[in-house]
Amino acid sequence: MSTLRDIQQVFSRYKILALLIAIALIWAFFAWQSDGAFLTARNLSNLLRQMAITAMLACGMVFVIISGEIDLSVGSMLGLLGGVAAVLDVSFHLPFWLNLPIVLLLGLLLGLFNGYWIAYLRVPSFIVGLAGMLVFRGVLLAVTDGSTIAIESESFVDFGQAYLPVTAGYVLSVLLFGLMIFFNLRSRANRKRYNLAVAPWWQECAKLVAIGIIIAGFVTLLNSYEGIPLPVLLMLVLLGAFSFMARSTVFGRRIYAVGSNLEATRLSGVNTRLVKMSLFGLMGLMCALAGLTNTARLAAGSPSAGNMGELDAIASCFIGGTSMRGGSGTVLGAIIGALIMASLDNGMSMMSVESYWQMIVKGSILLLAVWLDVISSAGER
Repeated sequence: MSTLRDIQQVFSRYKILALLIAIALIWAFFAWQSDGAFLTARNLSNLLRQMAITAMLACGMVFVIISGEIDLSVGSMLGLLGGVAAVLDVSFHLPFWLNLPIVLLLGLLLGLFNGYWIAYLRVPSFIVGLAGMLVFRGVLLAVTDGSTIAIESESFVDFGQAYLPVTAGYVLSVLLFGLMIFFNLRSRANRKRYNLAVAPWWQECAKLVAIGIIIAGFVTLLNSYEGIPLPVLLMLVLLGAFSFMARSTVFGRRIYAVGSNLEATRLSGVNTRLVKMSLFGLMGLMCALAGLTNTARLAAGSPSAGNMGELDAIASCFIGGTSMRGGSGTVLGAIIGALIMASLDNGMSMMSVESYWQMIVKGSILLLAVWLDVISSAGER
């Protein structure tokens, strides 16, 4: 019993650290099995480009789950919006600068449509998502006529395949490290102002040094191949924006409040219905962005695009420590969960593991992640 209690306490306090250790073990295993090929700059660059699409979905999904809801339509919505973008490019010859806002607006409207059914018409989100999964996939087949549509616009393709110049990558890493120092110092000053506990300076410095080493290693590795892929850069921007929204805005606090205690939040004067509908609108935006990126990366709109994408996004959130009961979770954890899912896909593909074994492994890890959430919650109580 004491061992189980220790596991509960450790996982509850150090979820992100446990996830990073899990990634290190997964990468070490696949590097051993592939004679080091898994850890080459080219493979890791491709891995990160692949996981960026799942990470975009996970950024929106983590807020939906925190609010106590679920969205099963995101994979089909991704496919539909990516297919619409391909049709606008090939059939209507729209320039990408015009194609992009149209598809983003369509994604927002579809997300708000889902959210309206859930928040105002009180249809369970599971049913709305299931219906959307079927409807959006059907519309996608109709839009593409069941065939793959090759993209013609070079600027569109560059959105998913371009790389940041090497020099720009190093400049970006310095700016990012500077921002980390700024936010760390601001957080420390705010805690002192409100007489809250503050970590010793050596601990803060050690954390910043570790972050600096990770950033430098990450950028150096990617620059040794072609540079930072544009989808990865976009994913990092979303990570910063969504993390800021969760931690430092009124809307972010309301998301957690709605998931923790819906009735108490409503009685406190918060328009909980509007909050939930807004979250699904945000989810629609992420589906549009992921759909555009996926179509650009493949240089084609496919009727099978986004298949099972909702399961990867949901699994990424749960693996990243988002509670299935709502009210708890982080965007960083969801991104790390997406990296774990992508690492498993990439590594098992390199080992030529049969597709059914890949599904078994990913399903088992999802089950394990939810079980860890259950026992860590029991430890907190």
